[in-house]
Amino acid sequence: MNVIGIGMCAHDCLVEVARYPKADEKVEVVSWDEQGGGPVATALATLSKLGVSCSFHGIAGDDTEGNRIRQAFRAAGVDASGLRTRPSSRSHFSFIVVEKGTGRRTIFWRRPSGRELTRRELGHAFLRGADFLLLDGLMKDVSLYAAKKARAAGVPVMLDAGRVREGMVEIARHCDYLVGSETFAREMGLDKVGFRKKILSLGVKAATFTLGGRGSFTLTKDDCFETPAFKVKVVDTTGAGDVFHGAYVYGLLQKWELRKVVEFASAVAAIKCTKVGGRKGIPTYRQVSAFMRSRHGAPGQR
Repeated sequence: MNVIGIGMCAHDCLVEVARYPKADEKVEVVSWDEQGGGPVATALATLSKLGVSCSFHGIAGDDTEGNRIRQAFRAAGVDASGLRTRPSSRSHFSFIVVEKGTGRRTIFWRRPSGRELTRRELGHAFLRGADFLLLDGLMKDVSLYAAKKARAAGVPVMLDAGRVREGMVEIARHCDYLVGSETFAREMGLDKVGFRKKILSLGVKAATFTLGGRGSFTLTKDDCFETPAFKVKVVDTTGAGDVFHGAYVYGLLQKWELRKVVEFASAVAAIKCTKVGGRKGIPTYRQVSAFMRSRHGAPGQR
């Protein structure tokens, strides 16, 4: 199995504090960690941890953060030969403050200064050997191009829809699966009936929307169901949605029934939340299986 990802990658600096400070206050840092980040990038790291071959296409600067992004891809076992370096430019960087005991976090981020990935840089053979394409739509032109190419080649496509950005709906029309955030659902601005009609009118086979600790809801042409979140001691929610997306793709690649796909993705995301950062808590398949067996055997632990 081989998954191709096109999107944003970042370097995350995560600090844990006992409580979030007020203006002009000083607080001591409980822990400090640096990890790779970004929607598609972290989803691919999840798939790699689950045993799937992955390749990433995107851009980074020639700065210190860019070097660390590349190191993080290597550590995660993700092929980043498609990561283009933009000379004299900054990489995407996030400074994340996590409140110990609550898992709440505040994110300060800096957008990359380099130009977006182009169709020419992606090339015509980027789908060679691909079983799946994952997009976050943050580079709309190359994402739309890739989605169209994948659709023509019969390669399934999933869109990670974080927000209703320019071009996002058009990209979705060329995708098989849409997995979005609660923010995306809210920004669509429709009631439940109208929302379902709008989403399914895009032509996707299934759409799932994550709701944090409340779980998720999924829509298909013939079904609509909610999946509760697994209850864990939350340390940090950073990257939970990205990990969910990677695990969701894994389930689809296994050709599981959709309810099982969503439940599996929920479990992987829950386990991730027990560690600081988007990558450190990503579990192996064996760890997920053991976690799910323990929860199914203990009523009320979902």
